[in-house]
Amino acid sequence: MRFLGISQLSLRRLNAVFSAGTVRGTASSAAMRLVQFCHRGGEGGVRVGVEQAGGQGVIDLKAFDSSMPSTMREFLEMGEKGMDCAKRALSSGQHVVAQTDVRLLSPVTGPEKVVCVGMNYKDHCLEQNAPIPKEPIIFSKFPSTITGPYDDIFLPAESQEVDWEVELAFVIGRKGKHIKEEEALSYVAGFTVANDVSARDWQMKRNGKQWLLGKTFDTFCPLGPALVTTSALKDVHNLGIRCLVNGAAVQDSNTNQMIFQTEKVIAWVSQFVTLCPGDVFLTGTPPGVGVFRNPPVYLKRGDVVECQIDEIGSIRNTVV
Repeated sequence: MRFLGISQLSLRRLNAVFSAGTVRGTASSAAMRLVQFCHRGGEGGVRVGVEQAGGQGVIDLKAFDSSMPSTMREFLEMGEKGMDCAKRALSSGQHVVAQTDVRLLSPVTGPEKVVCVGMNYKDHCLEQNAPIPKEPIIFSKFPSTITGPYDDIFLPAESQEVDWEVELAFVIGRKGKHIKEEEALSYVAGFTVANDVSARDWQMKRNGKQWLLGKTFDTFCPLGPALVTTSALKDVHNLGIRCLVNGAAVQDSNTNQMIFQTEKVIAWVSQFVTLCPGDVFLTGTPPGVGVFRNPPVYLKRGDVVECQIDEIGSIRNTVV
């Protein structure tokens, strides 16, 4: 797949994506990278872990403290008790599993809700000559769309127009309703990278042109590689965000282009539904999606899609 007018990313820009083990701050300030993983040999099932700095390894929280649950959603439901355990585990340096022995899963699986914001980047609105929304445009994906940061994306036989969308995602850490904007970030457990894979024919032409079916085929939400706590990020609303297909940059923007930032989205959605630990939010995509190219370009079998956000990491998925 070749993209005209878009050059390969420079090494300087690629280096802006921190390695999986890098964090800002210290464990005492709750600056952590939380992961959900399993051992490559398959023993022990799903585990929640915290990454050591510099990619040295992953600390198995259940091995550190047997009272810890095995899934991220259950871990987040523990609230501060779980986070405190993760901080102690990171400080201890015990029960480390080597990165080579770990298979990273989506940071969250089986959430109650996957909430998405459409048309949420100014530059994305401009590329399609669409007006800037006055209020958040909300849709959803089913939880069954979620797949791991390095797992395959399956092309459905029912669609011929499957597209990419790199997005900043965040995960809710505690229950809330009618949340005030000024308190909203305290409800966020952390941020991660998402690909809002979209079947444009179903989104834009079929089923009454409502978006759900086009957004919710199985594997249409790769997520990861880690859940990066807010204090580990300098400014989540000023991060480089980009997507590459087969090594060529197709999207390249910054989260400062978001129309409705995290706090506004949480306050808006929590008017309608109670937010629960583990709920996943996708916050919109920048320009460069395939459907608005001339001519349009769609994913095909064998394509490799990499979504990157500075300071958070990257996910890399092969289309099969």
